[in-house]
Amino acid sequence: MDFTMFPLYKVNFMKKVMPILYIIALIGLMLGLLVYENPQEEALDNQFEVKAIVLETDESEVIQSGISKIGYQSLLVEVIEGKFKGQQIRAVNQLLGKLDFDNFYMPKDKIIVAILEENSEIIDAKAIDIYRQNWQLALFGVFVLCLIIYAGFTGIRALFSFVASLLIIWKVLIPGLLAGKEPLILTATVLTLLSAIIIFSVAGFTKKGFSAFAGTMCGLFITIGITIFFGGRLKLYGMTSPFAESLLFSGHLGLNMKHIFYAAIIIGASGAAMDIAMDVAASMEEIKIKRPDIGCRELINSGFNIGKAVIGTMTTTLLLAYSGGYLTLLMLFMTKDVSFARIINLKIVSAEIMRTVVGSIGLVLVAPMTAIFSGWILSTDYKGKFNTVSINENNSKKIAVDISKK
Repeated sequence: MDFTMFPLYKVNFMKKVMPILYIIALIGLMLGLLVYENPQEEALDNQFEVKAIVLETDESEVIQSGISKIGYQSLLVEVIEGKFKGQQIRAVNQLLGKLDFDNFYMPKDKIIVAILEENSEIIDAKAIDIYRQNWQLALFGVFVLCLIIYAGFTGIRALFSFVASLLIIWKVLIPGLLAGKEPLILTATVLTLLSAIIIFSVAGFTKKGFSAFAGTMCGLFITIGITIFFGGRLKLYGMTSPFAESLLFSGHLGLNMKHIFYAAIIIGASGAAMDIAMDVAASMEEIKIKRPDIGCRELINSGFNIGKAVIGTMTTTLLLAYSGGYLTLLMLFMTKDVSFARIINLKIVSAEIMRTVVGSIGLVLVAPMTAIFSGWILSTDYKGKFNTVSINENNSKKIAVDISKK
């Protein structure tokens, strides 16, 4: 009996059985998160939200100044779901003069209405917003369709990781931050879990997956250190984040907004870091497949060259992503003829500069680290003799190369 082939059995087990167990565990995690209710999500028994159709509007109490409107709009709406389905009720649409929040409704609009009831009767109703969920689901459906058509089973696994990431952020990270847990420790823990879910969902429990995960983790912890070091010296305390002030004065004065701001920077950089790590690890695996006899040092040099090409565009991608979010602010600076020194020293601009540059530093460091880990892991032989290389991930064919004869 040829015992030297046992490593191949081990590889086949990792290739075929582990992904199935992983998907089962991931589905279990998602179901657990779905049924778990956070204290912050508990609603009052006499308050709920329903869909409704606007039948009539009354703007007699609306005062318009330029393009802004203040006052309130009175609506006659018909409830189209729930126990009050079919009933016509009056709802109030409060207008605060803030164009980023206010809605001005028209007849036939489908909206969300918050209802307050007492003794099975509606005593108050307030218009919340336009009902956009159908088109959001349609857009998500296009994304899912494109993902599955192009990536097949890998796309399905990526979709699982996408949904699991959303649930973990909403069910674990956000409640933990609101509960006053240390933001950096909680964020590092959650991002470690998310990185494992995302990378191993896409790459499986392979050398490529472990290489990408190791590179991502190194980049994550270095990014945390850089963020803490420069954040203190730039004297940024987190109040530039959207709705930070509203959050504090809504009963959460004890939150560490500076570390929450740092956590937001790290979360933003982690996605691009995972992307870089996977790009480098996947490319190096392809090189190893085509050239099974390539040495560790030569493979690492190839990984360095791949990383140099990738980070050249990814750093610019971060700049475009963040500047796109503040495009109107940049336009305002241009209209006011503000000096360059004043712009870059402005608190909100300094925060975005830090966000962009820290993320870029993380990318630059992740690429070579992933190359080193990939070169070492991909060149490691099973039991010192066999180097098992994947020929085709789709049909799971394997070959073994006897390195001892080289």
